[in-house]
Amino acid sequence: MKQTLISSFTLLYLISVFSTQAQEKKAFELFSQVGEPITYRSVLDSISQTDVVLFGEFHNNPISHWLQFELVSDLKKDSINLILGAEMFETDTQKALDLYLRDSLAESEFRKKARVWTNYATDYKPIVDFAKSTSTPFIATNIPRPYATKVYKNGGFSALDSLSKVEYELMPPLPIPFDMSLSSYQNMLDMMGGHGGEDLVKAQAIKDATMAHFILKNLQPNQVFFHLNGSYHSNDFEGIYWYLKTYNPDVNILTISTVEQNELNSLGEEHHNKANFIIVVDEDMTKTY
Repeated sequence: MKQTLISSFTLLYLISVFSTQAQEKKAFELFSQVGEPITYRSVLDSISQTDVVLFGEFHNNPISHWLQFELVSDLKKDSINLILGAEMFETDTQKALDLYLRDSLAESEFRKKARVWTNYATDYKPIVDFAKSTSTPFIATNIPRPYATKVYKNGGFSALDSLSKVEYELMPPLPIPFDMSLSSYQNMLDMMGGHGGEDLVKAQAIKDATMAHFILKNLQPNQVFFHLNGSYHSNDFEGIYWYLKTYNPDVNILTISTVEQNELNSLGEEHHNKANFIIVVDEDMTKTY
């Protein structure tokens, strides 16, 4: 009997240990730009005090997409006057997006006309449908791909000189400001090894400028514009951020970046100052594609 009791207590102890370890297994952590742990609520409260949020995601990271949805949902619960926008929708698809949000276009037609990304169903449909169900405006902010391709393949910004008036409405006023010395652009140039890299950087810049232009064009007073974009478009307070500040120095911007690490208890030094808030995701996290 005594042996049975000892075995039972041992088993309960082991179950307790394993249960505690399982409870401590986290998928992500949140940090400030200087590497201090922060709470979800503090991120939410900071967003409510700003004009523009640039949420830098990894396109195939489910934690990025889940947190986007949770933040947007909770901001609405807090009665924040919200407008959404995304890199994933190009400016010539705004009409299709508007019709879908007003329930005037079938989803199948919307997907074709909006040229949705292949991961739309898992990663962006939830937040688009949330906008639809809550009558939240959603802005297509990215330049149509053919124009960015022109910049890359046909000699830089001058490739856009002969467009029509209608086409110019799909992008920011030209010529756009451009600073090749920005570290993010220099990194792109270095990766290309100097072979055609400058025009690739300009193609990136026209995307960044277009997104910034349409964010500011649609932002209203006492409103928070929550924008989804790849992290590279806003990391290190460059890209879209730089263009927003260049076009309107008074706009208040908060940036969020996603990084992956093999341990979540601290933020790697290389990620410090990447954004106002950094989401550290376990590098073993599953991908959506």
